Amino acid sequence: MERYKSAVVLVIGLIWLFGGQMEVFSSEPEKVKIFNVSTGQVEQLDKVYKTDSQWKKVFTPEQYSVTRLKGTEKPFSGHCVLPKKNEPGVYQCVGCGTDLFLVSTKFESQTGWPSFWKPVSELNIKIQIDNSSGMRRSEVLCARCDAHLGHVFDDGPLPTGKRYCMNAVALKFVKIKMPGIQQFHKTAFAAGCFWGVQAAFAEIKGVIKTTVGYAGGKLKNPTYEDVCKDKTGHAETVELEFDPAVVSYEKLLDTFWQIHDPTTVNRQGQDVGSQYRSVIFYYTPQQKKIALASKEKLQSSGKYKNPITTEIITAGDFYKAEDYHQDYYVKHGLKPLCYISKRVDNRQ
Repeated sequence: MERYKSAVVLVIGLIWLFGGQMEVFSSEPEKVKIFNVSTGQVEQLDKVYKTDSQWKKVFTPEQYSVTRLKGTEKPFSGHCVLPKKNEPGVYQCVGCGTDLFLVSTKFESQTGWPSFWKPVSELNIKIQIDNSSGMRRSEVLCARCDAHLGHVFDDGPLPTGKRYCMNAVALKFVKIKMPGIQQFHKTAFAAGCFWGVQAAFAEIKGVIKTTVGYAGGKLKNPTYEDVCKDKTGHAETVELEFDPAVVSYEKLLDTFWQIHDPTTVNRQGQDVGSQYRSVIFYYTPQQKKIALASKEKLQSSGKYKNPITTEIITAGDFYKAEDYHQDYYVKHGLKPLCYISKRVDNRQ
């Protein structure tokens, strides 16, 4: 009996060690890109992992309940520190100190929780679907330590229309001297299988972040299975965050035209369906103007015998794809196969 008990203890110990604590003992911590408000630069930092006991040592019981157990503080119960008038500052993650929201983006939502209309950078947060409490919501987590922060809703003020509804205990206020904050731009492209499209744009210097997802349709919060049925109207899309001081929008358009055949309708190679159609999603009137001119220039160049069918439409809701689709080729150590590198089959 004693030998049996010892075996059980050993098995439980191994499960605890390798099932829940792998990250802690990893010799090569995962790296994440985080935007630093104080320097105005994107930095490569170690992902933060701690055991439950370690988190409990640095958190109050309420902080632990909210950030690690995904709890929610009672409305109007939290105190979100406010700076003095015109005093610059940033609200950081209470768990790892990652910059999350500038003071200038905070607004009064009358909900009882601190509300912001924009994060300092989408690099610093993660959004994932939350189906708890009988609702389907978009949960906001810290990108570096995975702390639960709150949820984001589509009922905020302009210019984003977003309301990042945060738990006050998940935030800490820090006074900072802000440099000229680097403003990154967004755009999005659909050009067939999004694995290959993401791989192509990720290679470009000045592209800060790439995310694969679904856009252009009407179904809210679609899954990959939904989109594959070709009934949602969504296209497999790659959303980019880029530094215009390093790479121009025109350069991104050049890459877009090179990596797919823009003359085929609802098809790229063996991939057939409206989810594989060619689309440029513009975020500003200037992007629209440049994209239209680029398309016209390419069409009139005589490079293709058939008309270019690429849609140029305003960017609407973008739904991030499942995690296993993100950086697919990098995760699996494969060379991109889904895009045409500087080659198009439909030429004269």
